[in-house]
Amino acid sequence: MRSPKFFAAIAASFLVAAPVSASAEVIGKVGVDWTGNDILVDAVPDPEVSGITCHVTYFDRSVIDRLRKGNWFEDPSNNSIACRQTGPIEIGDINLSQSGEEVFRAGLSLIWKKLVVTRIYDKKNDTLVYLIHSRQLTDGSAKMAISTIPLFGQQVTWKNGKPK
Repeated sequence: MRSPKFFAAIAASFLVAAPVSASAEVIGKVGVDWTGNDILVDAVPDPEVSGITCHVTYFDRSVIDRLRKGNWFEDPSNNSIACRQTGPIEIGDINLSQSGEEVFRAGLSLIWKKLVVTRIYDKKNDTLVYLIHSRQLTDGSAKMAISTIPLFGQQVTWKNGKPK
């Protein structure tokens, strides 16, 4: 008979495989070596801020590399982000707290590691800040990057009114 932890691990692996943002689209795939490792580029539109698209890069390990080096279920935490205005900006119901709001999440391992994009609104400087980092259950990662969208001087529509 299998333990409850076994079934919980299986269920968690299916949840990790499901993307948070179904709108992320792979727009580029660049091979980096003979083993089949790739750098992937995704276009991720912000679901609550129309007119903003983030381009996210991350490393995708090949089967050959996984067999050769071990650590079968995990991709590296290296990633990058660039966000730009790609249309008229309309801001919906966003989280205005200092901790911001998760915009996108994708699994970098079977269960434990995720690639996360968080949006933070810098009210004082009227700027949207997008932070990309890896979230791990046991060991946090110091690898991160940010991209900013200044709203000053832009024609921006706030659905709920601009915060005071």
